[in-house]
Amino acid sequence: MKDYYEILNVSRDASQDEIKSAYRKLAKKYHPDVNPDDEEAEKKFKEINEAYEVLSDPEKRRRYDMFGEAGVNGQGGFSQGFDGFGDIFDDIFDIFGGGFTRTSSRTRRQGPVRGADLRYDLELEFEEAVFGVEKEIKIKKTENCSTCNGSGVKPGTNKETCSKCNGTGEVRYAHQTAFGQFVRVSTCDLCHGTGEIIKEKCTKCKGTGKEIKTKRIKVKIPAGVDNGSIISIRGEGEAGERGGPAGDLFVYIRVKEHEIFKREGNNIYLTVPISFADAALGREIEVPTLEGKTKYTIPEGTQTGTVFRLKNMGVPNVKGVGRGDLYFTVEIQVPKKLTERQKELLIEFEKEMGREYKQPKKGFFGKMKDAFGN
Repeated sequence: MKDYYEILNVSRDASQDEIKSAYRKLAKKYHPDVNPDDEEAEKKFKEINEAYEVLSDPEKRRRYDMFGEAGVNGQGGFSQGFDGFGDIFDDIFDIFGGGFTRTSSRTRRQGPVRGADLRYDLELEFEEAVFGVEKEIKIKKTENCSTCNGSGVKPGTNKETCSKCNGTGEVRYAHQTAFGQFVRVSTCDLCHGTGEIIKEKCTKCKGTGKEIKTKRIKVKIPAGVDNGSIISIRGEGEAGERGGPAGDLFVYIRVKEHEIFKREGNNIYLTVPISFADAALGREIEVPTLEGKTKYTIPEGTQTGTVFRLKNMGVPNVKGVGRGDLYFTVEIQVPKKLTERQKELLIEFEKEMGREYKQPKKGFFGKMKDAFGN
């Protein structure tokens, strides 16, 4: 037997808000548009919807808690037409002539329903995230049928009022007992609570009122977005039901790493190599920035590892106010090969500094090289 609570990962005493929150989270994760051609995800998505359909309806949930799946598949303790405990209370009110009228939650759900939200993962180059860009994305989504405008009926025809419930979406059954008259209300099984019947269905959507389309959408990426940023586009999600509004599209941002720049918040960090002479004497050097190279004068006597700041040369604030800084660390590069003249000059430099240069002792391999002349 399926455990709907386990499928939604909620406890058996979870509130309706907790159930709804869990459903939305899982539906986004396993939605077919997010997992194209993934049969396992599609199967999971169907299970999630099935579980939510039961647990989000208080009456179905009560029946499920008492009888399991049989309670919501017409095989439980209320299989003879009862619509859950809520209808029992309706009957009691009718017995005492209280005039109480209650619309079941199932009937209320036949009203407008907002469409599901969609997710799209968008990868950006480092510079695109920093300065902003406009991207065109392509998504598959359900929209109202272009032939019947979402009505589900064949063009030129109309829906008809349900003959069984007279358009109310409910059917009332009265039973005379020794205690008085019992009246129970249930959803009309002919129109499924809509109050209308489609005699001639739209040939394109087969009466569903929906069709799957591939749509191109232009997305404006503001300057300063980062990994994990989310851009919402209203009304670009799945189409709503029964005249309900469409859901929203959420674009999740991923940013590629840069070859030399590292980003932390709105600040940029990089390492700039300089020569020993540059560090000792000071010099105007070129520093790479997000907008090209800029000149910066480092003072004489600069030590390796010294950090300098270029104010307002970092990433723009995504909210449009201010900008981060750029920090660069200088790293003194030691040449690996020197000419004899360069060595002489360095030895003279050591003497000027009051230090006598001593040739390092040759190691084992150095001695072998001298011995064999290689």
